[in-house]
Amino acid sequence: MKIAGLDIGTTGCKLTVFDEKGKYLDKAYRDYPVTRGSSEHEVDVEAIMEGVYAVIQKMSGKYPDIAGIGVTSFGESFVMTDEEGRPLHKAMLYTDPRGAAECRELEERLGGKFIASITGLKPHEMYSISKMMWIKRNHPKIYEKARHIFLMEDYVIFLLTGQAKIDYSLATRTMAFDITFLEWSREIFKAADINMELMSETVPTGTAIGTVTEHAARKTGLSVHTQIVAISHDQVAAAVGAGVFTSDKAVDGAGTVECITPVFDGLPDLDAMYRGNYSVVPYVIPGKYVCYAFSYTGGALIQWCIDTLAKKEKEIADQQGISVNQLLENESESPTGMLVLPHFAGAATPYMDTGSKGAVLGLTTGTTVSEIYRACMEGVVYEMMLNMDYLQACGVQFDMLHATGGGAHSKVWMQMKADMLNVPITALATVDAGTVGSAMLTGIAVGCFQDLTEAASHMVDKRATYTPRPEMHEKYQRVYEKYKKLYQAVRPLV
Repeated sequence: MKIAGLDIGTTGCKLTVFDEKGKYLDKAYRDYPVTRGSSEHEVDVEAIMEGVYAVIQKMSGKYPDIAGIGVTSFGESFVMTDEEGRPLHKAMLYTDPRGAAECRELEERLGGKFIASITGLKPHEMYSISKMMWIKRNHPKIYEKARHIFLMEDYVIFLLTGQAKIDYSLATRTMAFDITFLEWSREIFKAADINMELMSETVPTGTAIGTVTEHAARKTGLSVHTQIVAISHDQVAAAVGAGVFTSDKAVDGAGTVECITPVFDGLPDLDAMYRGNYSVVPYVIPGKYVCYAFSYTGGALIQWCIDTLAKKEKEIADQQGISVNQLLENESESPTGMLVLPHFAGAATPYMDTGSKGAVLGLTTGTTVSEIYRACMEGVVYEMMLNMDYLQACGVQFDMLHATGGGAHSKVWMQMKADMLNVPITALATVDAGTVGSAMLTGIAVGCFQDLTEAASHMVDKRATYTPRPEMHEKYQRVYEKYKKLYQAVRPLV
């Protein structure tokens, strides 16, 4: 028996296969095009589905005994379809500017704090509901023909099983889901003038939806007995894959985006979350929630530094047979004293200011590329310190971080984070916690594991734990006091 996790991303999808004990076996990946214009950011959902069929077909050919596939996806983007699930338009990505005016209208009708009190989200045009309003207003014929409105998780599930079901965490990304009562919000759909009956039925994260249809079996090579499981929004799947289920731990997603995901034992103070621009999302464990504290540029900033400034260092690293990251990290452990505002793609929480720009302060003629590289690493973590300060003021307190993603493989960055955040941090072996989390929940659904604890014991691989050093924390804290003033100092100038 095999279990698999299907991760549907913005630019590609992958299927990762594990055996019944959770051991990694294989994976397949297929990308698809995204189009970005000045007024349109779109993805073709038919291309997504072709990719899904392709990766499943590749893995089912090698592993014909796949018992279950869990589906996780990126958030916000939706598609209106006909009765059979044929798309009526391309899907708008969260960065698509359309829907901004409709979001303002919805906020004026209901009030921003009222919307947040229901949905756990501060109103923003990235979410689905205002873009649905835009389509109805600007393409009324498409809306009139629509018989379903799917996000990507439930779109794929529908085409594989014939069942229109979406899990709670992904439903949250519409800004039209009641996170307290765990159901679609009639009040918000009424104010938006969108037919709520077009939406999929909401179900708990990790729900087994059903087996694949005969048509889907022919398209994929799967058995008609293969179970399809509704997993979650990708960030929730990553939290599961990191083995974080209690409020004394949080996830450090050290990927392209830097994201800390703490767990709440109950519904947090939604007013406080609203002020800090934090999304509150139902978690896999009933009654628990998570929120996302993130920076748009985590690993992306480090990569920018390498690609832009470290061309010579790349050549030297190649000659030495090591990675350029290793070469650049092999310097003093002391804080650089430089200040890097990591808003190279705008500011995420707690500001949510897309107009903010990055900045590097403290350069001299003697500054080396290695020092700038290290200062970029520090800047990402200082931004997380800001978020942690805010969350701790709201009562969030955890005493361990589990780190996933490519950044978790950097011993230097892991030790730096432990020192700066003053929290022990355990680096996990897996780069792709979302796929692991998806397979864990699938394993539970098909009977490989009894519960999350057993699944984690098989599939969450801890590599090393980094402990804070008080003397280093004090040094970083002195620089952090300056960093706290950086955004307010730079923002008026850019």
